[in-house]
Amino acid sequence: MSNAAPPRKAPDQPWRTEGTPDEPPGRPRGRRMRGRWWGLLLTAVVVFLLAYVGLTYLDRGNEPTISYTEFSRQVDAGNVDKIYSKGDAIQGELKSARDNPDGDGDYTRFKTQRPAFADDDLWQQLDRHDVTVTAQPVVRERGVLSNLLFSLIPIVLLLAVWIFVARRMGGGLGGAGGMLGRKAPPKPVELQPGKERTTFADVAGIDEVKGELDDVVDFLEHPDAYRRMGAKMPRGVLLAGSPGTGKTLLARAVAGEAGVPFFSASASEFIEMIVGVGASRVRELFAEARKVAPSIIFIDEIDTIGRMRGGGASVSGHDEREQTLNQILTEMDGFSGSEGVIVIAATNRADILDPALTRPGRFDRVVSVAPPDRGGREAILRIHTREIPLAEDVDLTQLARTTPGMTGADLANLANEAALLAVKRGQGQVTASDLSEALEKVQLGAERTLVMPEEDRRRTAYHESGHALLGMLQPGADPVRKITIVPRGRALGVTMSTPEVERYAHSEGYLRGRIIGALGGMAAEQVVYDVVTTGAENDLEQVTNIARGMVARWGMSERVGRLSALPSDAQQAYGLAAAPQTLDVIDAEMRRIVEECYEEAIRKLRDHRGQLNALAEALLENETLEEADAYRIAGITRLSKDTDA
Repeated sequence: MSNAAPPRKAPDQPWRTEGTPDEPPGRPRGRRMRGRWWGLLLTAVVVFLLAYVGLTYLDRGNEPTISYTEFSRQVDAGNVDKIYSKGDAIQGELKSARDNPDGDGDYTRFKTQRPAFADDDLWQQLDRHDVTVTAQPVVRERGVLSNLLFSLIPIVLLLAVWIFVARRMGGGLGGAGGMLGRKAPPKPVELQPGKERTTFADVAGIDEVKGELDDVVDFLEHPDAYRRMGAKMPRGVLLAGSPGTGKTLLARAVAGEAGVPFFSASASEFIEMIVGVGASRVRELFAEARKVAPSIIFIDEIDTIGRMRGGGASVSGHDEREQTLNQILTEMDGFSGSEGVIVIAATNRADILDPALTRPGRFDRVVSVAPPDRGGREAILRIHTREIPLAEDVDLTQLARTTPGMTGADLANLANEAALLAVKRGQGQVTASDLSEALEKVQLGAERTLVMPEEDRRRTAYHESGHALLGMLQPGADPVRKITIVPRGRALGVTMSTPEVERYAHSEGYLRGRIIGALGGMAAEQVVYDVVTTGAENDLEQVTNIARGMVARWGMSERVGRLSALPSDAQQAYGLAAAPQTLDVIDAEMRRIVEECYEEAIRKLRDHRGQLNALAEALLENETLEEADAYRIAGITRLSKDTDA
């Protein structure tokens, strides 16, 4: 079953629908559409009249007007073929072309005017030279029908350009920013037969969140029971969590489980350059949802328009984002609780949303969607591998154990990468090796074809062996899963360590162990080669972040005390959340902790130099060591570490 976003029913709608009734070709509805077409008709009439006048009158004058003297010369020369006269105005055609007296090329047809005082024998001269005097004009004017056809050409071109620009600017012909007004959505009539919907069976790993949404489903299925009791459902449910945790999937599953129409839109799709378009689209979306109620409106990434409003005004006083947000607030306030329309929104940054959006009566229920635990990851892997043939050596339980912190989207990508790898290798099933390599590719990047000098390769082997050995020796450290000196991404080598059990709180001893393990590569190069290289750049970034958190956020320094001197939001602007003296103390304490850990790392590697050499030689020979081989070569018994040290 596909979990892709539902398609849009029309290109001019900024939202996608699922489970809504089919819609027949719409008819213009009421005065609103007639008013819009009256404006278009008036414009067409004006353009037609201008084009008609231009083509009728400006097109005249192609035949030159010659002097009566020149006309008389041509008659005497016997060069006039025929003429037509109406009063003193004469039109004619020459037998052979003559130079235009005005210098604009040759001419055969002409016009002239006989002076009123002329007293010549014109008729006798014409008869003598066999000039035909016709009853029809020699120079014919275009008829009304021809002028009409020629006049329609610029109108058609104008309409084509108009419609193109309107669709580019406002979507369709529409919205407040559209040039002709948005096309009225047609009225739905009957449900789509046989269309599969996403349900809770397609969602795994977040059972506690599904439990919070069960009462929403129950209300949509049995609204009368709640109305009799006088109970009202939350008007809005806000799903807050990291990217990829399944917020959109959850919203679609709620709609599918209840069997109600589902309207899905990204908040950024409401925003346009012209102020008022977003508010207009919000009104239309809520109006459509009310027509097919009970229904669900899902707005993804609502922080795009729901950010906290500031005091400063834009050039126009209210920018497009604020008008769109105000319209959403107004529409949600308009619910009485009996319409059966529930708004579900998703965001990665619930902390920056406007308080008016999250107050009771709007999004009055906030549901946190966290990355899945080990059991949840296993259930997610089973869902995403339902259509993938797995070999007998695949252990999804073990794979879930080695993927802490990965979200549902990460695990779906992992399963897909393993399937792609199996196809490239020409296999009929996905093996444990495929999944392991796909995990490395997802977490560390693809392998690089890099020819390294032997000295750099040996130094990299000692660097990774230092990380691994300290991870094995440090009490309570995360177990070492794999060591490799195959270049991946930006790294020349990688040591993978993942926790045995889920950790939700970390002790000072565990964090110091992570610092010691991260400094193991630099310490190994110092012990063996007495040099410092650039290979420890990423290690030092991890060490700095952990040490800063211990000192400034988690109260693990006696000198700084039990306070949060640098909240997480201030790390981007380091130095703005604490006094200069406090920052000096933080820096000193960070250096103290890191130096103590580095000295301990140096001491342990010197005490276990033989094991360090054995791991490095095995890496040089095999390039990659799995968990069991690494512990066996180091001569260390692999213990299960289920508790934090």
